[in-house]
Amino acid sequence: MGVTYDTGALIAAGRGERRMWARHRSLLARREVPTVPAPVVARSWRGGGQAQLARLLAGCDVEALDDGQARAVGSLAARAAASDIVDVCIAGGAIRRHDLVVSSGADGIQAIAAAAGRHLEIGHPDLATPTLRSAPHTARHLSRKQRLAAGVRGGRAPRPATDADRPLAAHTGPVPRPAPGYFDHRHRPE
Repeated sequence: MGVTYDTGALIAAGRGERRMWARHRSLLARREVPTVPAPVVARSWRGGGQAQLARLLAGCDVEALDDGQARAVGSLAARAAASDIVDVCIAGGAIRRHDLVVSSGADGIQAIAAAAGRHLEIGHPDLATPTLRSAPHTARHLSRKQRLAAGVRGGRAPRPATDADRPLAAHTGPVPRPAPGYFDHRHRPE
């Protein structure tokens, strides 16, 4: 089973939300490349100043909407009586690929899938990934009801400092040092 990102997932990543980035990093570490339908990119992209979103999309497979898929989406939209073509693209692609959908608004996508006679699994960008559900640190900021729904038992454990919880830095290599003698001009006598 693969993963499809909805607009809510892209917005969460664009805001730099740690849980969304942890989910994305864990997928890439398992060599699973998330799919983003092209209409989702169109809905969430707003021009310059979106470095976080551009970085997320670099690690995704952006699925183009060709003629055959466009006709299938139109048929599914008519069957579901849906007016949001982007949600229909997400649901149709996820059904075809048997993907988990990462979305902040699951109601419309579930209704479209139900009209197609299918059920889709929906994951929220702020909740833990399926592989991390048993780890207590993923539920630190969730309510008791949310922790139980995510399958996390027990109280709040101290949060460990792991690489998955740290935000990604723009520069991941060693910190560049100035060349020898770079600061010497400040201390030279005149």
